[in-house]
Amino acid sequence: MTQIASQLALELNAKENQVIAATKLLDEGATVPFIARYRKEATGGLDDTQLRLLEQRLNYLRTLEERRTFILNTIKDQGKLSAQLEEEIKTASSKTELEDLYLPFKAKRRTKGQIAIEAGLKPLAENLYNQTSLVPEEEAQKYLNPEFKINDTKAALEGAKFILIERFAEDAKLLAKLRRQINQYGVIESKVIKGKENEGAKYQDYFSHTENLKKVPSHRALAMLRARSAGIVQLNIIPDPSSERPEGVCINIIAKHFNIDLQNNETSKWLLSVVQTSWKAKLSLHLENEFLGAMRDKAEDGAIDVFAKNLKDLLMAAPAGARKTLGLDPGLRTGVKAAIVDETGKMLGHCTIFPHAPQNHWDKSLRTLGQLCRQHKVELIAIGNGTASRETDKLAAELIKAESDLKMNKIVVSEAGASVYSASELAANEFPDLDVSIRGAVSIARRLQDPLAELVKIEPKAIGVGQYQHDVSQSNLSSSLDGVIEDCVNAVGVDINMASAPLLARVSGLNKTLSQNIVKYRDNNGVFTNRTQLKKVERLGPKAFEQCAGFLRINNGSDPLDSSSVHPEAYPVVKRILIQTNIEVAQLIGNSENLKSLNPSDFIDDKFGLPTVTDIIEELDKPGRDPRPQFKTATFKEGVETVSDLKPGMILEGVVSNVANFGAFVDVGVHQDGLVHISSITNKFISDPREVVKAGDIVKVKVVEVDVARKRISFTMRLNDDINQSAHKGQQHKAQPNKPKQNHAKPKAAKPRKESNNAAMGNAFADAFAKLKK
Repeated sequence: MTQIASQLALELNAKENQVIAATKLLDEGATVPFIARYRKEATGGLDDTQLRLLEQRLNYLRTLEERRTFILNTIKDQGKLSAQLEEEIKTASSKTELEDLYLPFKAKRRTKGQIAIEAGLKPLAENLYNQTSLVPEEEAQKYLNPEFKINDTKAALEGAKFILIERFAEDAKLLAKLRRQINQYGVIESKVIKGKENEGAKYQDYFSHTENLKKVPSHRALAMLRARSAGIVQLNIIPDPSSERPEGVCINIIAKHFNIDLQNNETSKWLLSVVQTSWKAKLSLHLENEFLGAMRDKAEDGAIDVFAKNLKDLLMAAPAGARKTLGLDPGLRTGVKAAIVDETGKMLGHCTIFPHAPQNHWDKSLRTLGQLCRQHKVELIAIGNGTASRETDKLAAELIKAESDLKMNKIVVSEAGASVYSASELAANEFPDLDVSIRGAVSIARRLQDPLAELVKIEPKAIGVGQYQHDVSQSNLSSSLDGVIEDCVNAVGVDINMASAPLLARVSGLNKTLSQNIVKYRDNNGVFTNRTQLKKVERLGPKAFEQCAGFLRINNGSDPLDSSSVHPEAYPVVKRILIQTNIEVAQLIGNSENLKSLNPSDFIDDKFGLPTVTDIIEELDKPGRDPRPQFKTATFKEGVETVSDLKPGMILEGVVSNVANFGAFVDVGVHQDGLVHISSITNKFISDPREVVKAGDIVKVKVVEVDVARKRISFTMRLNDDINQSAHKGQQHKAQPNKPKQNHAKPKAAKPRKESNNAAMGNAFADAFAKLKK
């Protein structure tokens, strides 16, 4: 544990005692949000990001230690564990290094090399390896063995060759040298398989593509791997693009490592053939699979990180608040589904209207909606952004005008995942007698009121803010997204008397069973009036109470502190503050003048240090404050409803629907998101679009180029850009795909191409991503 703590401290830029304390809390069952919020003294203030990384790396390093122990015991049992090997295994810092050392001792099927050793050919291999003055044919004559079918010198030399090949391929230090070469100079080459050009047209950017292996961005790596899986391209790792014979550098490394002097004699020639075969038949395949696997892992981590950040932005989007809302799920032939929910999200009424073609019951639909809105005093209209969204938006505009006294506002919201919720067991239990389509309208209305509370009901992968999410490890993706949801829910806090079971299940210390028991208790006994009542919930023990209590809010309860994020265990600190200020708790909460006059150091004791006391005073000043931004909406331009309505030079307002490593997708209300390439987001250089924008942001964009047939739109956020020049650059980019140079003079020739302002218009990934998103 000391070694692990030391390494984690280095990685986190923290102290060992901080890591040890956090590890102890995690092992005891504490959650990351609880530790980050309520155990700052123990961890020295490690935040949730550091704790998530610590938790992830801790699992990796513990698994590594378990493997290390197994390998040491296995080799020891074989009687082959030397002091030097033991030291090398104990100091190995990665799974790759560990497995390299274990390779010669790993149980394997009976190999050709082992058969050759059984046939007595090991001395022949050793003699030819050590004495280049020997003549291979003459030496091999001494080791003929008809019993093992070694009837001639050719068979004997072949067996000796297999012995040396296996030795070379299992040398950990050689593998490390070859890795360094490939890691520093290697490039990945993608070539189309002959005859697959038409079938794989969407991957045309990778028909003849070469770039530096260690610099491949995640979206291009996953695109190439997907193209390979589809049988469209073949991928190769080239160790040294500057050489006329790219494999020659590796062959030289092997020869030098084993001190093989490649002289012009028979034995040297034979040894050279051994080295060449070792590279081609064993080492190159092993390393290519390893590097492609590492590229995939790195790309997956990048894709999961993109998804996690986008999901966090979406979950932490501004809520419209507790207001009566009309949800409209647009449709043409099947009609527009409408549902009205009250301030708590409870459905008040619903209907289906047919304002659009082919029925065209426009006026009747307006009357129906007007009657419902007047009856329930609707304040907001949430319109799903799917098919017929803009047509339905027009209907809502006329409704607002006709019912002007209600002072309603309309907002187009993302309906991604609404259909998944509608068909879920949760929705069926909540609305057993309601049609699936109406459930979708309810979800659309609720996600405007509170995106976080509604989106937690949907499997994160169905929300559609990811990048190649179906190509990555689903277990790693789920783990990462679950962590994001947990952090977001606990950062905001949950009203225990209003929250659904799925939302409660995301609270620190709670799970599906406990959340259902809380709802059951609430239904049977009425609303919670204080946090202490949580202890009466079935199966909710002291540990769960400790973890969840601070994140659950009880508004208008018997204790005003229960509406804040002050943990019940810290209420004695507040009592000491009340004694010093000589006022009641209700008068202290929100009393900035009194609270700012306090010295936090006066209330420190053995249990609560300065960080906790400071947090308590800040929370009392602004209890239950929501960390999410203020609610704002985008206004789509009138008359711009389809891709064909867009013209280069138009300046439009839109909502950032998704952010990828290469740019941001923006919804301007034409049923197809456009791409702002990373180079067109701002005038200064940025390495990550999230430095400027995030999902849910309202931005202004200028139309650069529109491809109506392919439904591809290019925007720029640099509103002063010369559109003609940008479009010309985009055409140049499309006309000149990245092709590998025929004669690589220097390694830098393998660098990836430069992207133009309009690069995405020629990028097959943008097209694939758009289709996946739809």
